[in-house]
Amino acid sequence: MAIPKIALYYAFAPLADPEAVRLWQRDLCESLNLRGRIIISRHGINGTVGGTVENVKKYVRKTKQYAGFARLDVKWSDGTAFDTDGLITDFPRLSVKARAEIVSFGVPEEIQVDEHGIVGGGIKLTPDEVDALVAERGDDVVFFDGRNAFEAEIGRFKNAVVPDVETTRDFIRELESGKYDDLKNKTVVTYCTGGIRCEVLTPLMKARGFNEIYQIDGGIVRYGEAKRNSGLWEGSLYVFDGRIAVDFAPGAAQLSSCLVCGEATSHMANCCDQACRKRFVCCGECELEQPGCSEHRTVTVG
Repeated sequence: MAIPKIALYYAFAPLADPEAVRLWQRDLCESLNLRGRIIISRHGINGTVGGTVENVKKYVRKTKQYAGFARLDVKWSDGTAFDTDGLITDFPRLSVKARAEIVSFGVPEEIQVDEHGIVGGGIKLTPDEVDALVAERGDDVVFFDGRNAFEAEIGRFKNAVVPDVETTRDFIRELESGKYDDLKNKTVVTYCTGGIRCEVLTPLMKARGFNEIYQIDGGIVRYGEAKRNSGLWEGSLYVFDGRIAVDFAPGAAQLSSCLVCGEATSHMANCCDQACRKRFVCCGECELEQPGCSEHRTVTVG
């Protein structure tokens, strides 16, 4: 069977009835045998779905027919495999939910969306424009990671600032802590997986005194596709599905090492302590031994 396809996408648009959109999206995905995760709010839609290339293309085409989603920003990648029922194995199920925010910063009242998208965001840069900005301004440019801190362990931009956050909701606390006040008059380039978290993060940063804020249009995915291993991105990209990590070209740098055996790896695992489930760097072989994170180590290999 052919390789499955995965579409990562979002669109900011005012939605009067998110629950009605949720039901439509669930039925559409079920009719096309797609799995993945979709979140809908009054601000728009954010999702990742996978299946056969034909069905994922049908899904994208039909979703774009909804007026508010005509500008859907879609990134494509290969999945891993299909199960015996012909469903993609990278997702355990289909999840379609309506929530207060499509990216959970915990401040839905601060987010403003109109027919053009999110209001007050950072200036969007293409991959070439990112490189040109760094070449022009040098050390005055600061990359600011808009993801959870553990994601940066296996991949990040050179010399990036990685905030101490376990979840997206921690960002407001971090931004207001004073830790990053020295960046408020610097050139700050935010980045995240596909661009959506930075769409929300940048207006929140501007509202808290950061003066010159940029975001990478399409996120790490679009930058990596354009630059592969030759740009300012280093390592692998963490993804929230069964693939765990993806590289943009063979020979990507391995920035971290297995917590258990010390071998260089870009693989990550969940702590075997069910009360923890913290993500940590762990090679595939050691993961089979059910090791715990640094707080809950249960096995030493080698």
